[in-house]
Amino acid sequence: MTTALTATTSPVARTPRGPRGLIWAVLRVHRTALILWGLALVAATAVLIWMSAIADDARPAYGGCAEPPTDGLPSCSAIEAITADDIYSDGIALITTALSWVIFPVAAWAGGALIGRELENGTARLAWTQSVSPTRWLAAKLAVPAVLLTAGTGTVLLLNLWARGDDNPNLVGDWYGPDQFTGIGPVAVASALAGLALGALAGLLWRRALPAAGAGLVAALLLYNTLEYYREDFWPTVTRAEKGEFELPRSAWQTHWGWTWDGDVGEGTPLTTAAFHPQSHFWPLQYVETGILLAVAAAATAAAFWLLRRRTP
Repeated sequence: MTTALTATTSPVARTPRGPRGLIWAVLRVHRTALILWGLALVAATAVLIWMSAIADDARPAYGGCAEPPTDGLPSCSAIEAITADDIYSDGIALITTALSWVIFPVAAWAGGALIGRELENGTARLAWTQSVSPTRWLAAKLAVPAVLLTAGTGTVLLLNLWARGDDNPNLVGDWYGPDQFTGIGPVAVASALAGLALGALAGLLWRRALPAAGAGLVAALLLYNTLEYYREDFWPTVTRAEKGEFELPRSAWQTHWGWTWDGDVGEGTPLTTAAFHPQSHFWPLQYVETGILLAVAAAATAAAFWLLRRRTP
């Protein structure tokens, strides 16, 4: 009697080769950054929901008052006792500043952990030997965080706009402030993508984690400060000239103030001249700066792929 033996073979583990496998590989390798990003989004969401809940208590702090209270106005002592306005202003400022500065940690992380470290310790080259081309490797490295950054930053941005309510400048700051301008429009999302691309390019240039992180951060700082310096020139200003002194509304971003003459100097009438951006210029300025940031991101991404092809077989 013979016993038929059936040979069983265990399936051979294979490295995922498709785009889906690369996506999961990126998420698994950088799960710490993913967790921190998720916690940051949850914290920002909680703060903004809280700010929206106390907004109605904060607004009366900048309303009218009378002592004793008359004509429907509250007493001035009651207004002075309100503390919700400080909590609200600080909370909104915290989230707005975080959105404005997101470019910096993103650029440093992309240069150091995302690209530089994997080139330095040989992880990238190991992936290239497993039927994953360098181009596909870099595409996955950039696409996955780009999607997460766009979704996360965009969500917090929309929540921030919702929590700001009527945009009372006494509570949330003037729209043209450096942090406020960057943190309340599409510039916030575009700056995060620019930071990602600049950091990735720095990682491919230096191929070591620490120098690449520093280079990415420096590039982000230069871009941020350059845009802030030239922002007022991204759209033509409005000029106002009148006899004597006058004041611009608080919503106007004043860029120039001086004197001019209506006619020949010494014979004409001196005029006070002001150049400014009215609040209606917010969106044109946002669109121009967003376009610049996206162009920088596209150029840095193209340079990164070109450099990768030059340095790999």
